[in-house]
Amino acid sequence: MPTVTTQTTTYTAQNGSDGLPRTYLNKTFYDKKLLETAKTQLVYASFGQKKPIPRNSGKTVEFRRWKLFDPDAVHTLTEGVTPDSQNIGQTKVEATVAQYGAYVEVSDLLELTAYDPVIGDTSELLGEQMGIHIDHVTRDVMTATTNKQIAGGRASTTNLTASDVLTVAEIRKAVRTLKKNKARMFGNGKRPHFICICDPDATYDLQNDSLWQDVSKYSNAEQIYQGEIGRLFGVVFVESTEALISLHTASTPLNSDYDVHHTLVFGADSYGIVDIDGSGSMRIIVKPKGSSGTSDPLDQRSTIGAKVEAYTAVILQPLWLIDIEHVATA
Repeated sequence: MPTVTTQTTTYTAQNGSDGLPRTYLNKTFYDKKLLETAKTQLVYASFGQKKPIPRNSGKTVEFRRWKLFDPDAVHTLTEGVTPDSQNIGQTKVEATVAQYGAYVEVSDLLELTAYDPVIGDTSELLGEQMGIHIDHVTRDVMTATTNKQIAGGRASTTNLTASDVLTVAEIRKAVRTLKKNKARMFGNGKRPHFICICDPDATYDLQNDSLWQDVSKYSNAEQIYQGEIGRLFGVVFVESTEALISLHTASTPLNSDYDVHHTLVFGADSYGIVDIDGSGSMRIIVKPKGSSGTSDPLDQRSTIGAKVEAYTAVILQPLWLIDIEHVATA
């Protein structure tokens, strides 16, 4: 899981007519700018079941899922006889939230000399950074699933060969598994579908297949997800440059180190996240120069930070999410 590190820069805030940094005067604007930029980076965090976390309710978020009824428990009715009832039950999945944050420190000198809209640009950069980090947190939870599908039917990633790339056959196999596991499909204004998140290398291999349907070739106008690149066998593909790629140590049959790509195919409600727009939202924190007391005796520094108040991700239905592990064409 990525580590958030403190960043330092020489950029600073420009002042308004009353001497206060413009960010301080327009916090709501920059909060919005931060969140909007972060949202463009959220791919993995876009499809989870959202759960708000109320204030003063502890650090643990509880997701609940209904237990499915056994179809064999349906009664053949006898006239005038009331059959036994069945119990309704839930399974709860708990996860602990964490906070994330990063900031930049700015000097007073650039306040006097800066031409660029430093505060606005910093908000966007922080939004991009926080969005990618939150997506990594979500991605790492999802790829930790034990529901693996090794390309080429291999027993493990150690046995992968150079030909074991992502193919149409692998997608069809994943779809078959999800259907047999009774995974729920997404709707969202589109035909029912599963979601696949893949990296550009995986996309490259898939697009070599004649059955690939590019977004530009859709026959009917539909709502398009951000990053959506195509559809195949009831699966909507969304591309992400942040897909997990892990290095595998050299072994046979591949005689050099190679990358293992993780492509996720999943159904609705397979995992949960804390609602980033709700109590887990991102916000800008501005500390103008002169606000730090004796730690800044000459009023030389101000800071602009971004913080996620509370966030977590957790797998809810393990059988509804598949991690396809494969190599990619060089």
